[in-house]
Amino acid sequence: MKSKENVIQTKSYAFALKIVKMYMRMYKDSEVKDLLRQVLKSGTSIGANVEEAEGGQSKKDFIAKMSIAYKESRETNYWLRLFKDAEILEETEAESLKQESEELMRIMTAILNTSKRA
Repeated sequence: MKSKENVIQTKSYAFALKIVKMYMRMYKDSEVKDLLRQVLKSGTSIGANVEEAEGGQSKKDFIAKMSIAYKESRETNYWLRLFKDAEILEETEAESLKQESEELMRIMTAILNTSKRA
């Protein structure tokens, strides 16, 4: 029997994949390599921390890892805003990615609130 889809795992993985593809496409531009590395690290760390949270050994461990994923999403959102405003990334792509990171933050906020109450 197939288990129910885990929305945060699915969405954070899909988001990380988009970040990796953006990085690979833009990396040729040597002037922004350091900035690109930053968004690559934070953007892929979201899903990695979600995965760690799902495998957490306790509720406290789950909350800690999910909180880190939330913080990484905030950082990624910062880099995407910067990329848009500095015209490193086209506005439409930056906005789309930014909206996805904001959706991840909303989902993680709900998960964290529920977990802390339970």
